[in-house]
Amino acid sequence: MSKVRRGGYVFLAWKGDHGPRHVHVYRNGRFVVKWDLERRIAMKGRAGRRLVALIGALVEEGLL
Repeated sequence: MSKVRRGGYVFLAWKGDHGPRHVHVYRNGRFVVKWDLERRIAMKGRAGRRLVALIGALVEEGLL
């Protein structure tokens, strides 16, 4: 499991989890979005531009 904190959000991803590859995002202990990293869309919840940019940056850095 990888846990990354950035911009007030907590990003959780599991290496051996079911497909598609995705990340769970929380803010202040509350679920925000389950994001599909392969198709770059929300699977559950909603993500604003800032959050999408943070996810993209973390993927580029190899943290997700």
